[in-house]
Amino acid sequence: MAGKTEEPTQRPTQVLGGFKNEEADFENTVQRMLDADFEDWPNEAGFEGLEEIRGPVYLSVKGSIPAWAAGTLYRTGPGQFIIDDTSKGTYRTTHWFDGFGHSHRFDIIANSSGADAPVMVRYSSRRQSQELVDAVRKNGRRSDITFGQRVDPCIGLFAKIMSVWRPPQASQDPNYDNVCVAMQPDVPGLPSKAKGAAESGHRGGIKTMWLTTDAGMMKEIDQHTLEPVGMAKQEKLHPLLKGPVSCAHAQRDPETGDFFNFNLEMGYRSTYRIFRTSASTGKTDILAAIYAADLKPAYIHSFFLSPSYVIFCVPSSHIGMRGIAVPWIGNLVDAMEPFNKSKSCKWFVVDRLYDRGVVAEFESPAGFFFHSVNSFEERDEATGDTIVYCDVIEYPSTDVIRSFELDVILQTDGVAKKFWGDEERNHNCQARLTRHKFRVSGSGAHKLDKSISSTTEKVFEIKAPHAGELPTINPAYATKKYRYVYSLANRGYSSIHDSLVKTDLVTRDTVFWDNPKGHSPGEAIFVPRPKTQGGEDLEEDDGVLLSVVLDGVNKTSYLLCVDARTMEELGRAECDFAIAVGFHGLHWPSAPDDASAESPS
Repeated sequence: MAGKTEEPTQRPTQVLGGFKNEEADFENTVQRMLDADFEDWPNEAGFEGLEEIRGPVYLSVKGSIPAWAAGTLYRTGPGQFIIDDTSKGTYRTTHWFDGFGHSHRFDIIANSSGADAPVMVRYSSRRQSQELVDAVRKNGRRSDITFGQRVDPCIGLFAKIMSVWRPPQASQDPNYDNVCVAMQPDVPGLPSKAKGAAESGHRGGIKTMWLTTDAGMMKEIDQHTLEPVGMAKQEKLHPLLKGPVSCAHAQRDPETGDFFNFNLEMGYRSTYRIFRTSASTGKTDILAAIYAADLKPAYIHSFFLSPSYVIFCVPSSHIGMRGIAVPWIGNLVDAMEPFNKSKSCKWFVVDRLYDRGVVAEFESPAGFFFHSVNSFEERDEATGDTIVYCDVIEYPSTDVIRSFELDVILQTDGVAKKFWGDEERNHNCQARLTRHKFRVSGSGAHKLDKSISSTTEKVFEIKAPHAGELPTINPAYATKKYRYVYSLANRGYSSIHDSLVKTDLVTRDTVFWDNPKGHSPGEAIFVPRPKTQGGEDLEEDDGVLLSVVLDGVNKTSYLLCVDARTMEELGRAECDFAIAVGFHGLHWPSAPDDASAESPS
């Protein structure tokens, strides 16, 4: 538990903001990282000594969280990085993405006294891979394939050869497999093992909750207790989805709820299968099987969905030896080929309405991305062509992957200073919010139209800190033309994200949350203000942002509620303990008639 609370120190943002200052703010951010300004921004509490709190416990609410934001905020990510007393001493996770899974639940409970009465917030959490932790404690190392965990040098040549011919299989035990990157409610086509899955106090009713990762399997958790209850491979959806690789960020049709993702089968002819599972029937269709002699397997964390298409980009994060390098080496990062500027990104536009497969192909300069933001379309009335826009947080190389190693984040033995002190790498690790534009022929022909340019057009590029990682938008604008992006910016004060930023894609204006020094925000989830019956349409930014913030100074955390229009704090729910710096989550609103707050016992 936390000791005496220290007064937060306000730090001027020293960010000018606005379109005309983008380049100056970018270079100033790079310079602050070169100067190691991050050295007095503490992040250790979000990675060390973290506890599971099954609770629930009630949190102290300060300020005002609007009653219309009532519901449940789910969060997931890593929550344990060190295992003491293993058979080989202390086990230390070396990459943030390889921490052992930990999921969280914040219940925001409206007061029955009325909309102006203060809400209550209660919290609970659950670790997701206790049997894997127990196995590491027994064996002193991990036997599963990891994202970027440094390889045990004691593993011999024979063991490596056997791992290629008999790669480690996922145990299909929900308490073992480390699946903890993102969350998907009600994945169609998969049987549920959760008790009382049909019962829910949420609007629309969550029936099942699944955790996802960049692999062809998902973990089901109980939506109430967060207990891991089941595992499912994508092969359950369709027998051809047998590859080991997929992406954590599946897409959902905002109108139908249909589920979209890809499955990668690696080998001599690596094949990406783009698929859709119907929310109404549970049936899965393969929309396209993409392969070519020069198309390599790659690490892909997300893709794009527009009203008519699945837009699939294969970035320049190629996996060596046609994928065999992964089991040979034991982790994905070290199995990736060295970044090569001559290896362009490959874009495939897959029809999702009329079963026409791949209808267009494009290229863009070599680069890498974790997160897509949104995609939308416009029709060219003169030609009948469809103009497709894809917004993405991208990087000019794969260097950024190493920036999330724990020695860099936690500044171990000068590693962070050395990492960020390389100016070229420093530049490469700064986020760019980029809009790609391309034209899809309106001829209706199944054949690719070779008369259309084969390269994407870059409409704009907004550099850090005017945009950052883990981008979110108002969910009502998914697959639609939109204006605002919310993301985690780094202004150069922390070894990881140091603020929330609102980016206006029309004016290029930016607004930052004015946070105290040492307060590191997590992904901001947009909760739109509900539209009243018969009322006028609401503005796109009429809502609040919910973010779990680490107070690294006092070693505690709090659930922050920010006005999405002004980026000013409205309220917070304070913990007297730290919560792990996590990845992704979702907010599910309460049912309209579920507005009574329970008193804490």
